[in-house]
Amino acid sequence: TLDACIMDHLGNAGSVVYLKNIKHPISVARKVMEESKHVMLAGRGAQEFALKNGFKKENILHQQSKKDWKNWNKNKKQLKSLINEDNHDTITMLTLDSKGHFAGGSSTSGLRYKLHGRVGDSPIIGSGIFVDNSIGAAGATGEGEEIMKTVGSFLIVELLKQGYHPQKACEEAIKRITMKHDDTIDFQAAYIALRIDGETGAAAINNGFSYILSKNAKTSINAIK
Repeated sequence: TLDACIMDHLGNAGSVVYLKNIKHPISVARKVMEESKHVMLAGRGAQEFALKNGFKKENILHQQSKKDWKNWNKNKKQLKSLINEDNHDTITMLTLDSKGHFAGGSSTSGLRYKLHGRVGDSPIIGSGIFVDNSIGAAGATGEGEEIMKTVGSFLIVELLKQGYHPQKACEEAIKRITMKHDDTIDFQAAYIALRIDGETGAAAINNGFSYILSKNAKTSINAIK
């Protein structure tokens, strides 16, 4: 099951949650934003909307994933709860074009072997991503439950409005999560932020994530610490 959301410089937003058998949920989320009066569609309704708008129903379950699940289900192996680049698939992107227009998007299939019906932060406007064209944009990945409980992406953008540098804003959003827990935090959460002047920031609870920054035709890979 797939989740995704998108937001543009005008404050328009679209989201799909618990979408099945459609390969590109972020594209469906954009259709929701552009072709409907709604922000979020879920489950069967999201799939029906996608099919009516030209998307094809297809089997998107990779055979290796199915094999891994069967092995896990048989042996009930304990999964590590610490999400890192090897065991998650969330992609969050923030953009700023030459006209000063922001956009943001996030797409995922969520946690491995999650409970039936589980939805994380990625399709939630204000948690997975948030865009305010007057100042900047922010996005998240990691333990969605923790990110949702602090509405982290919205928080970061609000901190940018208060004068925080994007780096300090991301660090503060991480602090809002960690201050509710003891010293042993066995989960991961990370944020990225982009300000209208091109300044960026990124922070995470634990090591294990990186982000790609593309600016003025130059691209770099950066570890989030």
